[in-house]
Amino acid sequence: MKPDTHPDYHKVIFVDSASGDEWTSRSTMTSAETRDVDGENIPVIKLEISAASHPFWTGTMRELDADGKIDRFRRRYGGKK
Repeated sequence: MKPDTHPDYHKVIFVDSASGDEWTSRSTMTSAETRDVDGENIPVIKLEISAASHPFWTGTMRELDADGKIDRFRRRYGGKK
């Protein structure tokens, strides 16, 4: 196998900015922000959203209907059987 063909795969700490949840995993991503855990500097990757805060996975889905298209659809097809 050729040397230096694969990226560096290392421990990272993922932080969900929306919920504050944190977990350690492995990734090729890196960051300038690091945290010292057991004498090891681990990069911290901030996420805007993850399964811990995504509306689909938390059960708090809501519909965004600025144009009223969903209401028109329900009026047109919702009452017919």
